[in-house]
Amino acid sequence: MYRAIAKNKRNTVFIILFFLAVIGGLGWLAATIYQDLTIVVVTLVVAIGYALIQYFTADRQALSMSGAVEITSKAEHPRLWRTVENLSITTGTPMPRVYVISDPAPNAFATGRDPEHAVVAATTGLLEIMDDAELEGVMAHELGHVRNYDIRLSMIVFGLVVAVGFISDMLVRMAFFGRNNNNGNPVVMIFGLVAMLIAPLVASMVQLAVSRQREYLADATGAMTTRHPDALARALAKLDAYGRPMKRQNSSMAHLWIADPLKPGVMDRLFATHPPIADRIARLEKMGGSF
Repeated sequence: MYRAIAKNKRNTVFIILFFLAVIGGLGWLAATIYQDLTIVVVTLVVAIGYALIQYFTADRQALSMSGAVEITSKAEHPRLWRTVENLSITTGTPMPRVYVISDPAPNAFATGRDPEHAVVAATTGLLEIMDDAELEGVMAHELGHVRNYDIRLSMIVFGLVVAVGFISDMLVRMAFFGRNNNNGNPVVMIFGLVAMLIAPLVASMVQLAVSRQREYLADATGAMTTRHPDALARALAKLDAYGRPMKRQNSSMAHLWIADPLKPGVMDRLFATHPPIADRIARLEKMGGSF
């Protein structure tokens, strides 16, 4: 587990560098097309500023996009609060801020830049269908993300996905409405169209690379915390059986949830941010036999 935490910290640095390299490369290409090298400098400065802003604010963005409301006292949702509090004491993790999302779709996520600034959130649909042991398994999974520093890595990926979408939109606008369009420059138009098509795919592949193994690790961490992997396996089975699209969907934060909030179709599953629930359940059942 300690090796996984160290690896996640290294991956965070690599992803930030990758993010800056992609932005810088796009800025260089735009500068070549427009024959103005100041575009590279401006693009890099904006990218660095954006990366810093995302590092400190991406968690608030995710909470806002999901419609999460903070629980300020145990009396509001005592079962959820007590579960998170007990798990925090058991693992020696600082008590994260706890949020509830009014949505019948059962789901949960964790975010934040480190365990001292962590957030966990659960939907009302999740609280309705889970018994105490299953809820404990789900929240242990989310705290596993916190303890493994997955939340920091996921937050950077979240920012990267948003940035790629912004860059794609900017390039398309440059292609069709930029000053070179008056000269009928086909290079800018082709570049913008290609970027528009490739950028979402790149963002999805980054989400895939980060999310799938992190989900397996968080499942294992949660099972080791509760010593009850069968409860988490039952919870995942319920998420699969009762899962439905979230009311407030956003593909850029899909990788944050314990189950895919978009409920993808057969073809979409090739690019799903989560490993198949059946595979996750099989791994947990195998773990259960070793306890």
